[in-house]
Amino acid sequence: MARRIDVTGAGGVRLAAWEFGDPPKTGRGHDPAPSAPGDPSPSASGAGDLPGVLLLHGLMGRASHWAPTARWLSARHRAVALDQRGHGRSDKPPRAAYTREAYVEDVEAALEQLGLGPAVLIGHAMGALTAWQLAAKRPDLVRGLIICDMRASALGAASQHTWTEWFRAWPVPFATLADVRKWFGEDDPWVERPNPARGEFYAEVMAESPDGWRPVFEPEQMLRSRETWVYDAHWEELAQVRCPTLVVRGLDGELGRAEAQEMVRVLPNGQYAEVADAGHLVHYDQPEAWRTAIEPFLNALRDA
Repeated sequence: MARRIDVTGAGGVRLAAWEFGDPPKTGRGHDPAPSAPGDPSPSASGAGDLPGVLLLHGLMGRASHWAPTARWLSARHRAVALDQRGHGRSDKPPRAAYTREAYVEDVEAALEQLGLGPAVLIGHAMGALTAWQLAAKRPDLVRGLIICDMRASALGAASQHTWTEWFRAWPVPFATLADVRKWFGEDDPWVERPNPARGEFYAEVMAESPDGWRPVFEPEQMLRSRETWVYDAHWEELAQVRCPTLVVRGLDGELGRAEAQEMVRVLPNGQYAEVADAGHLVHYDQPEAWRTAIEPFLNALRDA
């Protein structure tokens, strides 16, 4: 099960965090009351002996994409996944900041309000960048880091233009969820071969509206978020991450082997892993192989 806890991010933006595992015991057999925004989790004291893990999705993702990972983690960790601003069930204020600083400050606030730190941060794509930027800024809050398929190099203006055109190509609204799965899993020009997992991934970020199925996020906000990192390289911040860090790539993902291994070299305490038969959505494409890749690293952190 997943229990929602509201936290308050930068600029007062309300963020939805989802704690996986058994709820705290109340002594009366009742479910605990929902947490108020900004309040520490009521299970913080009961889970105090468990090391904290915060999972951060990528651009357009949501906390539920981490559910399989978070469920097996919850046996030995206090596992929480965060819907970042503009995503999932978190607020999407049109005038809010969608900057790198805002995303990093949100995670900083979530760790403090949830009482998770020092935690292991597990991030995919944009979430991984946020995680290593926070680890560089607040090493006291981060005891370990897993970077999943995120590049440290600048992607450039052409990349942003390609994404803008891609959003315009979406045939929204979709009539059914089956149409969502088919388009993103087969018909999308970005798909080289049929990928049912990709179709399911995007089906999770759709919601039904009066005229059909539309994304739960605003594409314009996603582009605003993305433009705050694609023009810059992030090697300097990566070099400032002192905690043990595992860089994971899918063999068919966006992070090439040479760049991933250079990231490991730049990191003061870096390690490398790769997952076969996986694309950019490593943890979603191959959940069992993903677990095999990261579990030894997590066990070593726990036993350190």
